[in-house]
Amino acid sequence: MKLEAVDYTKPGADKLFVESLHKTGFGVLKNHPISQSSVSSIYQNWQAWFDSEDKQNFLFDKETQDGFFPISVSETAKGFKKKDIKEYFHYYPWGKCPAHLKQEAAAYYQGAMDLAAELLTWVEKYSPADVAERYSQPLSNMIKDSEQTLLRILHYPPLTGNEEADAIRAAAHEDINLLTILPAANEPGLQVKGTGDEWIDVPSNFGNLIINIGDMLQEASGGYFPSTTHRVVNPAGADMTKSRISLPLFLHPRPDVVLSERHTADSYLKERLRELGVA
Repeated sequence: MKLEAVDYTKPGADKLFVESLHKTGFGVLKNHPISQSSVSSIYQNWQAWFDSEDKQNFLFDKETQDGFFPISVSETAKGFKKKDIKEYFHYYPWGKCPAHLKQEAAAYYQGAMDLAAELLTWVEKYSPADVAERYSQPLSNMIKDSEQTLLRILHYPPLTGNEEADAIRAAAHEDINLLTILPAANEPGLQVKGTGDEWIDVPSNFGNLIINIGDMLQEASGGYFPSTTHRVVNPAGADMTKSRISLPLFLHPRPDVVLSERHTADSYLKERLRELGVA
């Protein structure tokens, strides 16, 4: 399996992108509309915030799931016993946010949402007829007016060498949502599971946009679009001293959206949050 970047500006980009999603669960876009300078600024400003004590004033709300999640309550991936080595902030337009960071986060959220809606129309366009029939409504309509779409600002702190044995920055997992939109992080480490025991490095060229399928799209498509397992591995050597920031946008439908005969978006999300130990 090989992940190749698709040029967003070239004719046929939509078809190539959806083919990559179907075959690998991932797509990589270059020359996309999201500004590299805005992403760089967010990385820099949020790194300073994670390094400050102000984060303790924004502890997450267990009911609404917005705010700061410290390392002590970090997620435990399904099937694993060790918590991930990460802390993160959940930004929603309606939720809490440090005042000096809110405008930049809001602008990025809206821009990424606009692109995400376009990518969902690409997925609809190239879904085979029998797959499209499964969708209870157009995919792009599932996210319309949704207050559940989440921007997560992730901070993987420098490693000290005293971490728990077998604990890594993000253990192998699948995402819950429809699609995840992720600018290349400021440090490498993201890997996707191939066939067998193979792990493939996801291109981390700054400026690439990485999109992966979540469990909800897999559910809605009857498995045609696979929710691929991925992880963030620990760095080695001098890179252990470096923080890693990443900025995934998790595209969530409205809670009432029917995904399949088994699940609405709400029932699916609650089931997965319980499995992760954060609900």
